Amino acid sequence: MCGDAHAAEDLVQNTLIKVVLARRGRRKIDHIDAYARRTLVNTFIASQKRFWNRERPHGELPDTPERTADADLGMAVRQALLCLAPRQRAVLVLRFFEDQSVQATAELLAVSEGTVKSQTARGLAVLRATLGDVVGNVVDEELAEMRGVIR
Repeated sequence: MCGDAHAAEDLVQNTLIKVVLARRGRRKIDHIDAYARRTLVNTFIASQKRFWNRERPHGELPDTPERTADADLGMAVRQALLCLAPRQRAVLVLRFFEDQSVQATAELLAVSEGTVKSQTARGLAVLRATLGDVVGNVVDEELAEMRGVIR
């Protein structure tokens, strides 16, 4: 979801703090895994709304070794995911990276199943448009497989 390992570590740490504090509180949490997953998603979406998070510092990039096509595709998909709105990104990550059903994704995000389907379609359209020029036919095949899963 984050697109950055360090941001992901921070997100997990913030989520764990929230879950531990909730467990210590007076509320009883019946399904701790579901609560933690939902807290993770909500924390991610809330962090994307903050103004300071919109700035992306950059400098000169170091020389990097040549990557294979699969690594290039993975990097291209990660970069394209960063172009999506936080909720669309969360839907696509939950649906395709975590292999959640439409119903489970809707429950985690507290939205209707129709919203999950529409956010999935819109997010895939943006990915298709973004990735079409980057890696060509390989992406079209991957997206065709994803579309088959959605339908």
